[in-house]
Amino acid sequence: MGRIMAPHGVRGWVKVRPLSETPAALLDHKKWWVRDAPGATWRERRQTAGRMHSGVLLVALEGVATREQALLLRGADVGVSRTALPKTKKDEIYWVDLEGLDVINRQGVTLGKVAQVLAHGAHPLLRVSGAAGPERLIPYVPAIVLRVDLDARRIDVDWGEDF
Repeated sequence: MGRIMAPHGVRGWVKVRPLSETPAALLDHKKWWVRDAPGATWRERRQTAGRMHSGVLLVALEGVATREQALLLRGADVGVSRTALPKTKKDEIYWVDLEGLDVINRQGVTLGKVAQVLAHGAHPLLRVSGAAGPERLIPYVPAIVLRVDLDARRIDVDWGEDF
């Protein structure tokens, strides 16, 4: 739901770039889960104070009292428990649900698995890796993503093997 960008001030506060449609929504959750890198273990952190400022969140986390401690969190992902999130509507998906799904093109070639969903300006990007071939960034837009089947753990795309 967010990414820690940098320390803010000298008392351990951090700047967090929200990755949700409602940027301030992350402030509604006092218990956060933080991981240093994709694939790393999520660790619980309590948010003790926070506010929106110029499109980013400024947040104090329990146990982070100095700028140096805050600097160690730079680049970390921020999430909340799945049970704390509202239920999705019929045609909605949480980005985290896409991670690990096989990406298969129209020709039936498996391009890899979704390693991460990246917020990128106009639309999200699927970072696909793991199949023979290069890592790919595939735009998550209706013209390219034809179908998402969570039960089958697959995403069908109109994307060439050589792209």
